[in-house]
Amino acid sequence: MPAIHLRLGAVSAALALLAATTTPSIAQKKYDTGASDTEIKIGNIMPYSGPASAYGVIGKTEEAFFRMINAEGGINGRKINFISYDDAYTPPKTVEQARKLVESDEVLLIFNSLGTPPNSAIQKYMNQKKVPQLFVATGATKWNDPKDFPWTMGWQPNYQSETQIYAKDILKNHPNAKIAVLYQNDDYGKDYLKGLKDGLGQKAASMIVAEDAYEVTEPTIDSHIVRLKASGADVFVNITTPKFAAQAIKKNAELGWKPLHFLNNVSASIGSVIKPAGFENSQGIISSQYLKDPTDPQWKNDPGMIAWNKFLDKYYPDANRSDASVMYAYTVAQGLVHVLKACGDNLTRANVMKQAASIHDLELGGLLPGVKVNTSPTDFAPLSQLQLVRFKGETWERFGDILSSDVGG
Repeated sequence: MPAIHLRLGAVSAALALLAATTTPSIAQKKYDTGASDTEIKIGNIMPYSGPASAYGVIGKTEEAFFRMINAEGGINGRKINFISYDDAYTPPKTVEQARKLVESDEVLLIFNSLGTPPNSAIQKYMNQKKVPQLFVATGATKWNDPKDFPWTMGWQPNYQSETQIYAKDILKNHPNAKIAVLYQNDDYGKDYLKGLKDGLGQKAASMIVAEDAYEVTEPTIDSHIVRLKASGADVFVNITTPKFAAQAIKKNAELGWKPLHFLNNVSASIGSVIKPAGFENSQGIISSQYLKDPTDPQWKNDPGMIAWNKFLDKYYPDANRSDASVMYAYTVAQGLVHVLKACGDNLTRANVMKQAASIHDLELGGLLPGVKVNTSPTDFAPLSQLQLVRFKGETWERFGDILSSDVGG
């Protein structure tokens, strides 16, 4: 048996040498594990079950998007093999799934895995293995740290930048505010909280009259809302994931507590948060956007929105088009396609990161006008611009200018 392997190896070597001397273009192709002449293997980890399962639609949308890409001929002639696993938003499970993707499925990279605690759990592993952990689906500030973690890159505007923008608005328009903060007791929630306090500066200690943390395993946050209302706060900063965001909006209405309500961008989806909480209970809530809102009639004839609807009609007709996560997934998947196209025939993991760190003023159909994707070898924060929005009627209304607040890891 070994002799046969040796002979086959010698023949393969001779063929490779012949190819190298007769067809230079073939010789220039470079592949790492997970890429070939015909295929690019992309790994993904999503909470299809558990407390953050509302985000599972992101993975479903991405799978549909890559089906469209494959139907249209793939990327530089290669088909995407998209392998997505459920981790139930549980970090130990995320570790297990990441190892499976890297060591068993042998993917080229892991793309847009969701959540701050889950991604934190695999960050060191991915960097030790030198496998791209690309465009993670979390806005934690730590993903913009190319010096210490050169294989990990974020995507959306980071959490600290977002709450610094809210803080600026509060200081400008509500300088005597008494602020109550509800936040998830993990890296995600603490990152947002830090941004708020940094944004308020020296006034943070006097303006924040109450802060309360909840655990993601809690069935309800009603008791936390009761405590925060009792603080006498007139501004409520709501740092929660969709399930708990909807609960908070409902409980505020039930208690008759009507503070100025800031809701973090990750839970600003009309489909998965606002509608379940009740349009009547959500009036006046302030959040931020960098994506076009599919429910906003102003985008009806927008080319980017027309393309989005056409994609959903054919490849994901059951999608809830009022769920912002569907637009998010579509846009970040376009970002990955841009990177992979730029790689050409050099589909090494190092080149994937090189191209991801070389994006200049990229405009994508789902982004608000004026919001562009930019990266560099020292800036792993692709998106850093936001616009404030206020909920009115059954949609978000934009107000003010496109704002930027870049915070590094």
